[in-house]
Amino acid sequence: MSAVSVGTVSVGTRAAEPDDAGQLDLENRQALRRVAGLSTELQDVTEVEYRTLRLERVVLMGVWTDGTLATAENSLRELSRLAETAGSEVLDGLIQRRGRPDAATYVGAGKAAELAEIVASTGADTVICDGELAPGQLRQLEGIVRVKVIDRTALILDIFAQHARSKEGKTQVELAQLEYLLPRLRGWGESLSRQAGGRVAGGGGIGTRGPGETKIETDRRRIRARVTKLRREVAAMSTGRNVQRRQRRRHDVPSVAIAGYTNAGKSSLLNRLTGAQVLADDSLFATLDPAVRRARTPSGRVFTLTDTVGFVRHLPHQLVDAFRSTLEEVAEADLILHVVDASDADPRSQVAAVRDVLGQIGAAGVPELMVINKADAADQIEIDGLRLAEPGSVVVSARTGEGFDDLLTELDRMLPRPEREMSVVIPYDRGDLVSRIHAEGEVLQVRHAQQGTELTARVPPGLAAELSRLATSMSQ
Repeated sequence: MSAVSVGTVSVGTRAAEPDDAGQLDLENRQALRRVAGLSTELQDVTEVEYRTLRLERVVLMGVWTDGTLATAENSLRELSRLAETAGSEVLDGLIQRRGRPDAATYVGAGKAAELAEIVASTGADTVICDGELAPGQLRQLEGIVRVKVIDRTALILDIFAQHARSKEGKTQVELAQLEYLLPRLRGWGESLSRQAGGRVAGGGGIGTRGPGETKIETDRRRIRARVTKLRREVAAMSTGRNVQRRQRRRHDVPSVAIAGYTNAGKSSLLNRLTGAQVLADDSLFATLDPAVRRARTPSGRVFTLTDTVGFVRHLPHQLVDAFRSTLEEVAEADLILHVVDASDADPRSQVAAVRDVLGQIGAAGVPELMVINKADAADQIEIDGLRLAEPGSVVVSARTGEGFDDLLTELDRMLPRPEREMSVVIPYDRGDLVSRIHAEGEVLQVRHAQQGTELTARVPPGLAAELSRLATSMSQ
């Protein structure tokens, strides 16, 4: 077992205007912080029946099954950042080389005993495993280390629960958490045989005597009922989001979705392109609720930009399913701006992880423009390597504004063009139509004549029909 030095990640924020809604959201998020060492952890975890997730002083544990040691260490460092984002203090990080995780205790009985000694010596109250553990693995490993054990999936779900702000986001996170919890319900002692039948029924009459329902069965039934209700709510919210998308489609406004790894700089990119003031924080999963803003290309074309939730390696499938209605914004887009953090230790694995999730949500066929971000902080050799691996990519810095002229030019080129080219004369009293042609179409030529403004432009079908009606009425 080799130890990995896991350092503390400092979280910094940029100065913002007093009326910046994103900055206020960040201040609210940081208003309450856990104070380490003020809790009393039970010596025997079997005294607890159903425990809420509480992270304070943690030891990280990973199993290295394939790839290089550097890849395994980067994965554990990312787990460290996730743990710190959740509000914990990372004490140590360890990796074991195995062909595959142990089916019983994840790291094997001998190494689990060593892990228990490290937990005791550091005073940790939680072990976080870098993978998704089966219920049996969690239970047996907890029995050995004698403190709470959680996996990467539970940690990510906890971060989402802390950062969700909108009703839709909170509903989606709760649904994902309950679906994760359902197969992991457990209890000890008399709680497993808490019966309602027989003499305990207390004279309930015929039909009430019998084995009754255990506490776990009751909890499972309640969770399933809650999951059904939450799924209905998410479906209703999805309908509202579809209506909004259809309205944008009816006005033939191209849509661009910003996708990428968490903390790649997607929100900063949105703010730089549109002048918006959404929360942009140097932390993982700062954005959970999609933000849609309008922007304009150098040629004057209007399009919408949607900031979406960040992806991560091994993103829990419960989250992908629960957030499917939100992620459909990416699948329904005309173009994806795939943002990658060039300053990351392993940006190419981030690209692979993002494309894996895009495939899961049906967005693999959407045209993609690779945006290599954080050029001001990245090594030039790494940037050159990414450009070679991703031809046609654009290098930018959302912090300094470097490369944004090239980004807008390339974005303008890749947006879908209006279908029909036509020449029309617009009366001078119909300036609204001239504005619509500039906003929704592509103006090729303009000339001012006595009858009005003569325009040659490519326009979408809806606007073309309206201009045809105007031309017919003027000729009569």
